[in-house]
Amino acid sequence: MSERFFETPSAIILASASPRRRELLKQVGISIVAIPGGVVETELSGEPPAEHVERLSREKATEVASRTDVPGRWFLGSDTVVALDGTILGKPRDREEASAMLRSLSGRSHRVWSGYAVFDRKRDKMSSGSVMTTVHFRRLTEAEIAGYIASGEPLDKAGAYAIQGLGAFMVRSIEGSYSNVVGLPLCEVLETLQRLGAIRLRQYPKGRSG
Repeated sequence: MSERFFETPSAIILASASPRRRELLKQVGISIVAIPGGVVETELSGEPPAEHVERLSREKATEVASRTDVPGRWFLGSDTVVALDGTILGKPRDREEASAMLRSLSGRSHRVWSGYAVFDRKRDKMSSGSVMTTVHFRRLTEAEIAGYIASGEPLDKAGAYAIQGLGAFMVRSIEGSYSNVVGLPLCEVLETLQRLGAIRLRQYPKGRSG
């Protein structure tokens, strides 16, 4: 890995068990400690997707930060959902539900919403937001859906697919942030972390660019 572009004075606590979010932060050199949260991802009646993912992101960050046995200052929470015609598609409960989700997405466009929240435990302050990306699926055959389900990949993914994995074969195009579809809107998260002072640009000696 090349020298880090960002410096992290202290590790960011990622309130998530998602290997995808860990990898996204790792690829830009952010030092993290991942601690799975205990928040139940419930959907409130009439709650729009943008509010849903931002609320859960805030709850995840504060839940881990509330643990007295977890040291650290900065806590990052995130949540991602797929929304089709305003209906939230979370992680499928089983293969049948995953198949139904993929059939509903086949040949259509949907939206992926990711929320993010950064909690500063020292100042007891929260910064949060949400990002939307439009994803266009090509039409899928029943054999393709069955084969993808058999791979096991869809079963723990919002909307029953992973754009960074085998699921890429279904995606014709996207409008917006790719990392947002993977599970974390990196641009907005890094801007927030930098603004709050949780990370900073690496300082190089004069005359050296890296």
